[in-house]
Amino acid sequence: MPRSAASHVAVMSQSGLSRPLAGPPSLSRHAADTARLAAPLAIAQLSQMAMSVTDTVLLGSLGPDALAAGGLGANLFFVVVTLLQGVLTSVSVSVSHARGAQADHRVPPIYWTGFVLSVLLSVPAFVLLSFATPILTTFGEPALLAQHIGEYCMVLRWGAPASLIGVGLMRSFLPAIGAAKRLLWISIGSVLFNGLLNYGLIHGAYGLPRLGFLGSAIATTVTVWLSALLLMALLHLRPRYRHFVTVARPNVPLMGELFGIGWPVAITFGVESLLFLATGLMVGLFGEVQLAAHQIALNVASVWFMVPLAIGQAANVRVGFWSGAGMPLAARHAGFVALALGVAFMSLSGLVMIVAPHWIVGLYLRLDDPANARTVALASSLLGVAAIFQIVDGMQTVGSGCLRALKDTRVPMVAATFGYWGIGFPTGYVLAFHFGLGARGLWWGLAAGLASVALLMTLRFHWMSARRIQAQVGAQAAAANSVQPRDPTRG
Repeated sequence: MPRSAASHVAVMSQSGLSRPLAGPPSLSRHAADTARLAAPLAIAQLSQMAMSVTDTVLLGSLGPDALAAGGLGANLFFVVVTLLQGVLTSVSVSVSHARGAQADHRVPPIYWTGFVLSVLLSVPAFVLLSFATPILTTFGEPALLAQHIGEYCMVLRWGAPASLIGVGLMRSFLPAIGAAKRLLWISIGSVLFNGLLNYGLIHGAYGLPRLGFLGSAIATTVTVWLSALLLMALLHLRPRYRHFVTVARPNVPLMGELFGIGWPVAITFGVESLLFLATGLMVGLFGEVQLAAHQIALNVASVWFMVPLAIGQAANVRVGFWSGAGMPLAARHAGFVALALGVAFMSLSGLVMIVAPHWIVGLYLRLDDPANARTVALASSLLGVAAIFQIVDGMQTVGSGCLRALKDTRVPMVAATFGYWGIGFPTGYVLAFHFGLGARGLWWGLAAGLASVALLMTLRFHWMSARRIQAQVGAQAAAANSVQPRDPTRG
């Protein structure tokens, strides 16, 4: 251990992540600090989802064609940038390790190197979105729809750098320096601003030009840029945080390290996203009723998922901090407490799904309409599967965050690929098409894949964290044995 436990705890308190203690935190303190850090992150995640919902609702007022083009264009944009944002999770890990080691002087180079990396990552996003029309045409989308989606993406592509800086970089950096609450207020403000600007540019309100569905793309682009600039201004102008972003030269070796930690995370995000995409496409083969029920259940699960996702981000910071502090036991405790919080919350959400499935489905469909009866029944059934799905989904995302904090991303990437596509996909396919379970079978496949990944991630963290504790104990024993007592009989 490079420094005393008390000195590390003092740094932790300065970051806003813990309170001063005489030693490593208790389990209850770990739980309280993790919840305190995760709460604003969860609200920020929900705010981002609310922006997407706002765009969809406002586009729906223009009719199905605009809704289809704008909705699919926005989905393509967010899928592309979200995958690339996975690379930038390495910034949070590196900053947390530096702060835990009381090496705040290492933080500015990480920030500026991460900034340059986020700008570089926006280039492939920009290029891919520029060719949305020919890509979609190649995959058989109707020519007119592909053209409209391409037009939408041609506007949104200008928001790619802002999204990678504001969401990718800042959402990784700010929690690691104890500024997670700043994300909260700007995220909520962005939802309100985005809704007003969307309405104004779509319908020509408030003296703005009437631009139709492209007005939504412009509004979203302006909103993500405004959010990114506000977060940067907050970081650079507030004296409390300014020393973390003093001008420092980005360096290639550090960029290589950040990319090396982050690219497997992006692949892991992609592997999981493809599984859900493939599941949705297969559900569509069973008809509109099953697809509608699938979309309802998936939307409900996605909202609940924002909380364990935030807990995983908090675990990323806290486990990384204690690892950097040279206190592997505290890092292990922080990780397993975060896992327990994630499982507890998702168990509660699963209980709600089991107890009140019809009430939940009633938020989406009229229960008294006979035309909705089959969809309501199937969606309620899928929510029963989701109750189990939720628990393992929360477990795997928190486990992934714990492993990222230990800079362990490549083995989890392989584990996720095996779990999702070696277990989840074939299980769902067999149950759906060979046992006649349809959408329910595909959802049991998702649950099986997530359960296997959750188990592998948890066992991996158990093994990695225990090995680090053993290594520390061995090093301390070796150091003690190297101090030979002086023979008093010699002169």
